[in-house]
Amino acid sequence: MKFYDFLDKAPEIGKLVIIEGEERVLADRALEIVLDRLLPADVRELNLSRFTADAAAADPAPIAEALQAMPFLAERRVVVVTDTQTMRAQPRRDFWAIAQNVPDGNTLVILDLLSPRAKTPQPFGALAGRAAQRIDTSANEAARARFVRETLERLGADADVRVVDELAGSDADLAAVRNDLEKLALAGKKISLQDLERETLSIPDPKAYKYANAVVEGKIRVALAIADEMFESDRGAAMILLSALAGACKNLWELARGGALFGRDKYSEYALRPLAPRVGERRARAAYERAVHAIEAIVTGRVGSDVGEHRALVDRISVELSALAR
Repeated sequence: MKFYDFLDKAPEIGKLVIIEGEERVLADRALEIVLDRLLPADVRELNLSRFTADAAAADPAPIAEALQAMPFLAERRVVVVTDTQTMRAQPRRDFWAIAQNVPDGNTLVILDLLSPRAKTPQPFGALAGRAAQRIDTSANEAARARFVRETLERLGADADVRVVDELAGSDADLAAVRNDLEKLALAGKKISLQDLERETLSIPDPKAYKYANAVVEGKIRVALAIADEMFESDRGAAMILLSALAGACKNLWELARGGALFGRDKYSEYALRPLAPRVGERRARAAYERAVHAIEAIVTGRVGSDVGEHRALVDRISVELSALAR
């Protein structure tokens, strides 16, 4: 069942839920909806157990024990296992054996963020078939358009129809789309297609990506050299550089909290994954927020419009965030 069908139709939830597809934003939202429907807030902490894929791979026994536990002052107990798409073949087999033995009255929720049509590894949803409530977070153009409209409504923002059409038809992941809209909404005016094209966080310039990864990896001289080159040819380089840096920090945050990267972000996982445990979720999130705040400072005019001031801001943020790798 597609994500928005699950949202609109609110089907009965049984003892096995598999959230699949590759849109992290929709997967996180689907999990929130499942938990809201199964566990009232006043009993949630007493009846919810969360495990990462790494924990499941290291020792699946605690998951089996949590699944067999009786609910406490609630109708059911819920066990959540996230990012199982990162598990290797044997741990996946061991975990799947446990997943097929959920007792009546309890629910196991698996976030297995693979395409339902993936071949290797075989998605748990494909293995479960009708035995599970499958929620597919893959998004076609209509779903992407709805996501854009809902995000604009949440932000209290307005945009040209062409902006919705452009984002709905793009191949950017929905997390990047959300980030684009959040940034553009700061200006407080109707978002035009020109605004989107000029200031989107989904920057295709490979130099900007190299700069961002160099900052996060602590290679500050390399990063500043790339920034120098970009400022020489583009007075608006600050937005491009800071947007790419925000994206790199977001990816690092995702990896630090046990997630994985998809689509165009996948290329940076090799470099960023070894850094994630050392940086940690809290610092990675703070770095992402710092980069976004720098973007806000330019958009809202808190820093002047002079290119020298923008360059100074980029230098300052670059040096500050290059300390992440230490």
